[in-house]
Amino acid sequence: MQTTVSSNSNEKLWGGGNKPLNASYGKMMMWFFIVSDALTFSGFIVSYGFARFKFADSWPIADEVFTHVPFVHGKELPMIYVAFMTFILIMSSVTMVLAVDAGHKMKKAKVTFYMFLTIIGGIIFVGSQAWEWATFIKGDYGAVKTKGGNILQFLDGETKKRIAVSDFAFEFVNDREQQQNYNGIWYLSESSLPLFSIDEVIAGMEASPNILIRTQLLNEKGHKTILSREESLDILKNTGVSVVNGANLIENEYGVPLFANFFFFITGFHGFHVFSGIVLNIIIFFNVIIGTYEKRKSYEMVEKVGLYWHFVDLVWVFVFTFFYLV
Repeated sequence: MQTTVSSNSNEKLWGGGNKPLNASYGKMMMWFFIVSDALTFSGFIVSYGFARFKFADSWPIADEVFTHVPFVHGKELPMIYVAFMTFILIMSSVTMVLAVDAGHKMKKAKVTFYMFLTIIGGIIFVGSQAWEWATFIKGDYGAVKTKGGNILQFLDGETKKRIAVSDFAFEFVNDREQQQNYNGIWYLSESSLPLFSIDEVIAGMEASPNILIRTQLLNEKGHKTILSREESLDILKNTGVSVVNGANLIENEYGVPLFANFFFFITGFHGFHVFSGIVLNIIIFFNVIIGTYEKRKSYEMVEKVGLYWHFVDLVWVFVFTFFYLV
């Protein structure tokens, strides 16, 4: 029995040409790249989830870490600037949609305008992320690291607000020198010296009866544990090792060092993608200006770079949700 297929059905089948599913080769390759890159980001986010679950009782609280806003000093505004960054990136995705739509209609002026807005949005986002990195690395209040690697933060006993180590620590006059590989213990060098020694912090705390210590451990309400005055002095004297300012790949004044590692790696990897997208957008932008795609009678290159840009925006939504909000 023979099976007959109508001519209309044959037109819908892919006969092995260079446009499967009616998509060009370049567009298909962009989709392959997006799928593979999505799997990479998924692995990073899943790893972050496992790490956070393992240290659930001491993981830093994002609302207490990302509280800074440029040009606004002395006020804690949790997540405000991160939300602004997210808004800017989402709006850049909207302008990219408008650029692609204008390209389908062969409207060069509108493509140029919306591509320009997309590039500006990406630059604002990357610049904001660089500022956030610098603020995170520099730190704000400082803390003391214990022998077990835990972090002790300092509070005002009355207001329960954070106090910077520099606000109460004494500054002794000494000739402490930074160890280099030629004079250090076992010929090892050390990082830059902290602003204060542990003895200076202890002396300053003893002279300030209103200061308490908050540990990185969370209580049943999800808040960090605040010690009494006696417990604060005892744990500082018996377990305090060094003063930590800011965060890096080894130490983190906000809590578990692994938090900083994931922050630098995930946001840095995403930031690199955004920067790459900006470079691609700039190249396409100038090609639009000189009329390259007008001569080709197609703005498909704008559509292909648009796919990449939407992917970068979508990834940030997941990063923002799981890293900052949850």
